[in-house]
Amino acid sequence: MSAITASLVKELREKSGAGMMDCKKALTETAGDIDAAVDWLRTKGLATASKKSGRVAAEGLVAVTATGTTGAIVEVNAETDFVGRNDEFQSLVSDIASVSANENGDLDAIKAAKYPGSDETVQETLTRKIATIGENMNLRRAASLSVGNGVVSSYVHNAVAAGLGKIGILIALESEGDAARLDVLGKQIAMHVAATNPESVSVDDLDPELVERERTVLSDQARESGKPEEIIAKMVEGRINKYYQEVVLLKQTFVVDGENTVEKAIDLVAKEIGSPIKLTGMVRFAVGDGIEKEETDFAAEVAAAVSG
Repeated sequence: MSAITASLVKELREKSGAGMMDCKKALTETAGDIDAAVDWLRTKGLATASKKSGRVAAEGLVAVTATGTTGAIVEVNAETDFVGRNDEFQSLVSDIASVSANENGDLDAIKAAKYPGSDETVQETLTRKIATIGENMNLRRAASLSVGNGVVSSYVHNAVAAGLGKIGILIALESEGDAARLDVLGKQIAMHVAATNPESVSVDDLDPELVERERTVLSDQARESGKPEEIIAKMVEGRINKYYQEVVLLKQTFVVDGENTVEKAIDLVAKEIGSPIKLTGMVRFAVGDGIEKEETDFAAEVAAAVSG
């Protein structure tokens, strides 16, 4: 019998795509024979992850967790929307979010961390779940927010379960005021962010390249009028300010009252609780943002899910 070395386990993992503990068990059961171990894993349904790993995973769920002054958010992708309604997948995403809260949203640290109630890492558990759930899955991104004083509030749009949905938001409010009132405000702002998807919290946070691109387009449009350059400059600045109102969170009209800007709404609550409030952070994850999806009809999607 060959010694079950770490390098042997690693080799089997690379060949099979199965988790470390499953590979170790397979090698033990097959006296260290790699080929026999691959067959053993296949009979247990644990060697399918590698062949699924090339398939596009653009569906899935976002999970958020927020407690007091800290919050975390993760996106875990799968191939089909069906998996988002799977209890096993929902538990997996929630557990990964709880790990993220302890790892400050560091993706590599989360993957390497122990999965709750297990000797496996998060990545090993995810790989194993690919085999048992039957779809390619991927921990795509994670983030966290924290404040010294105040609250981190969360919101999930169209939640499928507690803290789980297609769009998740975290909002960080720094203040020494009443935490309960701050959380109400934070959730309202999070709902606003779900609806408007702003580019940044403040004008200063906005990507300079975006502003410069917008300024160039507006300048070219204004010159079409044939007006003098000094008039054009004023026209462009006016339109840039309107652009800020469209894409900067603090400058947007607050959807909750439809009257004040978000910045003004925060100031009004600050006066109410007798303490300044600063919005220090915003994170918005929407499932599949930026992933190029394969176009399939409904019948094809069902067939793919059935075939595994």
